[in-house]
Amino acid sequence: EVQLVESGGGLVQAGGSLRLSCAASGFTFDDYAIGWFRQAPGKEREGVSCISSSDGSTYYADSVKGRFTISSDNAKNTVYLQMNSLKPEDTAVYYCAAVEGLSTLKGYEYDYWGQGTQVTVSS
Repeated sequence: EVQLVESGGGLVQAGGSLRLSCAASGFTFDDYAIGWFRQAPGKEREGVSCISSSDGSTYYADSVKGRFTISSDNAKNTVYLQMNSLKPEDTAVYYCAAVEGLSTLKGYEYDYWGQGTQVTVSS
């Protein structure tokens, strides 16, 4: 059974940091890319960042470049999203997802999704 479990969300003040984790199981981790997506109330889902487990290539949305860093620990089948300099507009439910092959920020291409973790940034 495929599982993606996010953790690390919470409440933080603007300018603060959080690190999200996505623990994956039930598939061959090295064959998949992992992406982070977010959805704020009343807004469309947005691709935030993604990483290819096979070659480590990464992509970032313009809105988070320079502030967020995605990384992967293949030994632990876990992907992290380090979020620094957080802004109130980063407030959303953050989801990780898995897609076989190369990484992409297009959510509709992803096969598996986690349940999400709430990130709230206060001003």
